[in-house]
Amino acid sequence: MRENSTPRPPVLPVAPTSGRLRPLGLDEVRITGGFWARRREVNATATLGHCRHWMERVGWIGNFRAAAEGRVHRDRRGREFADSDVYKLLEAMSWQAGQHTGTGADTRTDAGIASLTETIAAAQEPDGYLSTAFGRPGQRPRYSDLEWGHELYCYGHLIQAGVAELRTRGESELTKTARRAADHVCAAFGPGGIEGVCGHPEIETALVELARATGEQRYLDQAALFVERRGRGTLADTEFGRAYFQDDLPVREATVLRGHAVRALYLAAGAVDVAVETRDDSLLAAVVRQWETTVARRTYLTGGMGAHHRDESFGDDFVLPPDRAYAETCAGVASVMLGWRLLLATGDPRYADLAERTLFNVVAASPSQDGRAFFYTNTLHRRTRGTAPDADAESPRAESGTRAPWFAVSCCPTNVARTLALLPAYLATADDRGVQLHQYADADIATTLTGGHPVALRVRTDYPHDGRVTVRITRSADRPWTLSLRVPAWAAGAPAWLVDADGTRRAVAPGTAAVTRAFRAGDEIRLELPVAPRWVGADPRVDAVRGTVAVQRGPVVYCAESVDLPAGREVDSVRVDPSARPQDGPSGTVLAPGALTVPDGRPEAPWPYAVPEATRAPAVRASPVVLVPYYSWANRGPSTMRVWLPVREADVEADGPERPLP
Repeated sequence: MRENSTPRPPVLPVAPTSGRLRPLGLDEVRITGGFWARRREVNATATLGHCRHWMERVGWIGNFRAAAEGRVHRDRRGREFADSDVYKLLEAMSWQAGQHTGTGADTRTDAGIASLTETIAAAQEPDGYLSTAFGRPGQRPRYSDLEWGHELYCYGHLIQAGVAELRTRGESELTKTARRAADHVCAAFGPGGIEGVCGHPEIETALVELARATGEQRYLDQAALFVERRGRGTLADTEFGRAYFQDDLPVREATVLRGHAVRALYLAAGAVDVAVETRDDSLLAAVVRQWETTVARRTYLTGGMGAHHRDESFGDDFVLPPDRAYAETCAGVASVMLGWRLLLATGDPRYADLAERTLFNVVAASPSQDGRAFFYTNTLHRRTRGTAPDADAESPRAESGTRAPWFAVSCCPTNVARTLALLPAYLATADDRGVQLHQYADADIATTLTGGHPVALRVRTDYPHDGRVTVRITRSADRPWTLSLRVPAWAAGAPAWLVDADGTRRAVAPGTAAVTRAFRAGDEIRLELPVAPRWVGADPRVDAVRGTVAVQRGPVVYCAESVDLPAGREVDSVRVDPSARPQDGPSGTVLAPGALTVPDGRPEAPWPYAVPEATRAPAVRASPVVLVPYYSWANRGPSTMRVWLPVREADVEADGPERPLP
C-alpha cells in the first residue's frame, strides 16, 4: 500500500491513500458553534454516558465479564449482535477524546475507554476470536450461523473502534485487541479457510481502514476477498431471498442497492474502500451506478432509505410510502458514510448534497433534545399519537411514534453517537490546488497544502437557518491557491452569490464555487445561499404522495405537527395551497398557505368508496398552517405528523370577511 503523503497521520475515520480529495481530520477541523456544535455538546455530555448506562443495565457489557469468567452460556443477555454496540460506544468515545488532541486530555473519557477495553480484552480467546454469543461451552460453535450470527459484523465495529483509538491516541490495548481479532479473521476466512461472508456487511470497510492505519496488506486483501465473494450464493436462502444479504448478485453486476438497507449501504461503503485502495475503477463505477439509481428511485425526501418494515429493506423503484417509511437511523448513518467515500474518490459535490440532507433530516432527527431518547425509524407521516415511553424500560422496536431511551436492538443510538463525535471530519477536504468546504458550520480549519504551505480558515454561519457563509482567511500560503465552496443542489432555481474580498459579486450555480488567488490573512469570502421556504413536489411515479406537496427550507424538510393545530384537529385535516408561497414564521417555523378541513358531521359510510358524483368534499377554513423542522418533531410530547401535505380542494369556507384562498 502507498503511504499517505500528508506530513503526519490525521485524526480521521476515513484515510484513503488515493482519490480526488484528501479528508481533513479532527486535528485540522474544529466545530466552534451553531447547529452542530449544540448537538455535539449534548452527544458528549449526555448521550455517551446514557449509552454506557443502558448497556451496563441491560447486561451487554456484562456479557464480556461473563465470557471471561466462563458463565456466559447461562448469563448472556441481549441479541447475538449486542457486542457491536459496546464497540460503537468505544469508537464514539475515542473520537470524542480525539477532540482534545493538543488541548489537554479528556481524563473522564480516557478512563471510560480504558475500563471498557479491559473488560472486552479479558474475553478474547488466545487465537483472537472474540464473541460473547458463540464459541464457548454451552453455545453454538463459531461461525455456525453466518447468515444471522453477526460475528464478523461485530468484529468490524471492534476494528473501527481500534482504528479510532490508534488515530486519536496511538497504540493501546484496544488497538491490540482489534488487531488480534483482525488477524484471526484473516486466518479463518482467508485463502484455504472458510469460503463465506457475513450476513451483515461491515467487516469489509473496517479491514480496509485497519490496512490504511497500519500499512498491513493482508487486511486489504481480506476485505477485497469478502467483496468478491458477495453475491455468489454462499449464504443460505431466506424468506426474504438472498437479496436481503446482497448475496444474490456480485457487487460488480448489481445496478441498484437492494435488500436490507443498512447491510446494502455498509457493503457499498466497503466496496468503495476496496476499489480506491486497489485502483479498481470498474468496482468504483459499479457502486456509483448503484448509488445513482438508488437516489433517483428509492430515497425519501429526507434522505432516508428503506421503505419496508418487515425486512428493513429498500422497496421497489418509486415505492416510497411516507406513512410506512422505515428509513432506519442506521441507514442514514450508512448513507453518509458511503457518500463521504464517494466524494473523496471522485470530488463530485452531489455526494455531499445527499449527505447534508441526510444529516439534517435523519441523523439530527433521531436523538431527543436532551440526547437521551432516540428514533429507530423515521416515518414521514404519523397518523396516531404515540404514547410516551417508559424512561426506565427498553422498547421492543419503535415505529417512530415517540423517541425511546433504549431498544432491545439499540444499534441506532450508538451509531448516532459515533457520527456526531466524528462529524468535524466530514466538513472539509484538501487537494493539490487548495481547500474545499462541503458542509457548513461555524468552524476553525487549519491544514498544510501540498509542498508544505500552511493555510487556516475561520468559517462563521448560522446555517441552515441562514444562508450566509463567511470564510475568513486567517493564514495563507505564499502562493496562489483555491478555496472551493459547495453550492447545494437545493439552491437550483433561486440566485446564489459568491462575494469576494473586494466586494465583487457573482452568481453561482449548484455545484462548486471557487476563488483562486494569493490570499492574504484577513480576506473574507462570502457565500450567500437562497435559504427560504419553498414547495417541493414528487416524481409522479411515487404513487403514495400524488396530490401532495412538501416544504423545504434550505436542506431542512418541514412537517405539520398536531401540537400546532387547534384542539381536536390532527394533521390529516391539513390542506395547502401551492399557488401561494410559504413564508418564514416565528421561532424557526414556516407558515404554509392553506386550510384545515371542517368535519361535516356525516355518519361513517358503510363503504369508503363511491363514484365521483356521489362524493362531497368536506368544507375547509382558510388558516395558515404552522410547519416545524422535521428534525424537531415529537419533542413536545406525543403527536401526529406529516411531511407530504395534500393540496386543498377548490371550495373554501372563510371566516368573516377573509378572502377564501383560490
